[in-house]
Amino acid sequence: MGIGAPQKIFGKKQELTVDVVNTVWVSTFLALILTAPSLVIFIGIYFSTGNILLGVVLGFGLHFVGLAYSENISREFLRMIS
Repeated sequence: MGIGAPQKIFGKKQELTVDVVNTVWVSTFLALILTAPSLVIFIGIYFSTGNILLGVVLGFGLHFVGLAYSENISREFLRMIS
């Protein structure tokens, strides 16, 4: 394996554009917004009441409500960053 071997393995370098960076940030924020509240609700209910089923149902429900609005949330983040 010579000096040019990593280039052959990884292929052509791609430039990091502003759009790519914005997409990564929006995706990260969206992931946090969709997962953090659901986990907090689940863990909070489980530790305060000991009822895992209630925590799962409410956390899961909140997660899917967030997924229903994820396109709108993503669009707003992109608008704020751009």
